[in-house]
Amino acid sequence: MKKLIALFLALTCIFSVCIGANALSMADGVEALKAEFVAGEGPVSGKYSIDYSYFSPVKENDTTKYPLVVWLHGMGDGSEVGKPVQKSNVAYWASDEFQARFKPAGGAFILAARSREENGHFWSDEMLEPLRAAIDAFIAENKDNIDLSRIYVGGYSMGGKMTLKMAVAYSDMFAAAFPICPAWSPSEDLCEYLADMPIWLTSSKRDPLVNYFMGVSDTWAKITVASNVAEDCRFSTLTKVCYEDGTKTASSHHAWYAVNHDMFSSENGDYPYMSTVNGVGEDVILSYPDGMISWLSSHTSDYDGTPIEGKGNIKEGDSTENLIDVNGILDFFRLLFKSLFMALGIIK
Repeated sequence: MKKLIALFLALTCIFSVCIGANALSMADGVEALKAEFVAGEGPVSGKYSIDYSYFSPVKENDTTKYPLVVWLHGMGDGSEVGKPVQKSNVAYWASDEFQARFKPAGGAFILAARSREENGHFWSDEMLEPLRAAIDAFIAENKDNIDLSRIYVGGYSMGGKMTLKMAVAYSDMFAAAFPICPAWSPSEDLCEYLADMPIWLTSSKRDPLVNYFMGVSDTWAKITVASNVAEDCRFSTLTKVCYEDGTKTASSHHAWYAVNHDMFSSENGDYPYMSTVNGVGEDVILSYPDGMISWLSSHTSDYDGTPIEGKGNIKEGDSTENLIDVNGILDFFRLLFKSLFMALGIIK
């Protein structure tokens, strides 16, 4: 009898370990959460393909329909496989605590796409089709567990630019979008495609790369003027950019760390130096744990999964004005390093 009991307890422990193998909490640390992401790759479309890292909430024999969050990196964070996850704390969204905030499913897929910067791709228009194709393929591969009405897109800097472009190009696909310090401002005409989509914009007034006053605030104004759901849109402004514990980040461009931590401090209170308004100018007071994830979860679309070819609503001649000149920045650094290497005698 004792042997039977011991065997039962042993099997119970093994079963518990198997069930909880992918269940990590914030206490396990962000590096452990990053390790939960798996590599994947989309098909070639429009001459290119993209790879990605993804987190799956699906458990054994799980028939739950989960949301899909598409996460887009900024310039410099897409030069290596897996880097979009490694260079930001979006992995927090894979933790038990944050996954539980995705209602009603109690979890979500996180797909961190990569623009293959080693090949000179920085979320340019030519990457719209391969990104869309990768999302379509991922949905097909996980069709039994993805809630088509709850597909969300967000990202920072150049990824914020691509967030807005994807939302404009394929407006039927996404239930909501959350661009962070976006390096692009859509024209008034293109904003019409965002009229029925809730948008949560985040930026810093001190951003040295994507100017708040001359760029981001103008983008917000155009979005809210065109919006039919302005009350559901939000704009979070940081006057000083910090991590969730109040420690200052390396740059005031790094507003995405607020989003990574679901808009709350490490003590589950107000995020440091941040205020939020909606699209009609009313203050929004965030009450823990209802931050960005809860806001996303409250929005759905009528998307039925029909693939869309090409660049969707973006046509030749549409405004694609960047708020920062990527090529100019790259040329600057090329010249800087060339001068340095010449001074050191490495090259002539």
